[in-house]
Amino acid sequence: MDWIKNTSWKPTIRHRPGGSARLTIHIGTLAENYDRLANFVKPARVAAVVKADAYGLGAERIAAVLFAHGCRDFFVADCGEALALRSSLPDWSNIYVLSGMQPGQEHSCIQNGIIPVINTLDQWANWALAAQAYDDPLPVVLQVDSGMGRLGIQPEDIPVIAGWSGEEPSVRIMLLMSHLACADEPHHPLNQAQLAEMRRIAGYFPNVPISLANSAGAFLEESFRGDIIRAGIALYGGPVRLDGLAPLDRVIDLEASVIQIRTLPAGKAVGYGAAHVTRSPTRLAVIGIGYADGLPRSLFGKGAVYWEGIRLPMVGRISMDSIVVDVSALPSGALSPGTLVEVIGKHQSLADLAGDAGTIAHEILTGLGTRLERIYR
Repeated sequence: MDWIKNTSWKPTIRHRPGGSARLTIHIGTLAENYDRLANFVKPARVAAVVKADAYGLGAERIAAVLFAHGCRDFFVADCGEALALRSSLPDWSNIYVLSGMQPGQEHSCIQNGIIPVINTLDQWANWALAAQAYDDPLPVVLQVDSGMGRLGIQPEDIPVIAGWSGEEPSVRIMLLMSHLACADEPHHPLNQAQLAEMRRIAGYFPNVPISLANSAGAFLEESFRGDIIRAGIALYGGPVRLDGLAPLDRVIDLEASVIQIRTLPAGKAVGYGAAHVTRSPTRLAVIGIGYADGLPRSLFGKGAVYWEGIRLPMVGRISMDSIVVDVSALPSGALSPGTLVEVIGKHQSLADLAGDAGTIAHEILTGLGTRLERIYR
């Protein structure tokens, strides 16, 4: 397949055309974000984190575009995601499984060229045993716990793994990685502590490339970058601290349709639990998007949508399929059934919506539901 030509797509629709809300994914902007980030972190290279279906945007489509722009390394969460992605990428691309292999998955992943991120002694032993059935040494990524206390080989087990790697010709460590816990807080002391620990551990594995930085870590001092940056939310237009680089562009627009417009007198309840009561005559619009589409219920009393730059606050609780917004600030007749209002876009960023919901951009993005009509441009 000609992978370069695949980037010149016409707008296509995935999922449920005719729904009440639509998510537009700007493929060209995604590619530009990758190119800018890759140029910024040179000589390190950028790997793409495409787990959770590329943060909900479609892993197969996203990975193919990034491959065409030079990306050769892709991280997913588990073996199932890796196998689903494999047919979308050439054999010579690298797909890594962040959680490693569950027992029994080894041979399936070996046959499909999937590379595990080893996090435990048991995972190493199982992979090494499976690798003995093959002629060439099989690559692995070794993840070490440098201070986050989540996945990774424990510090006391590092000498054991180092000894095994020298004695086991069937396994080749191609990358040593760890994950920063506080990269979005540049002055947090754990950042420097993890960097120092990573350097100490790297001494056991001379000449093995290193990957420590995630999206936020790419914008810490250059010593954090190592050989590979694992970029996720930065590629998708989420908020990262961008010292030395102009803001990356948003990749998505989320819009939803007006279903009904009505005027309620003062003293009328709106939505479940009568949690909102009108204080004066109020013109309201019911919008066809709800928590089943990824809008958290915590937006109650805080969230808003926009129409031509005018903020329209959400009133009442978020329903499964709809929200209600106050449109009294608009001229009568400005909206009608079928009019699209902005949920994420020019006037309200992914980070803005996440902030109103009391969460992070990652959760909003990965939670966008499958009912949304997805349009790739």
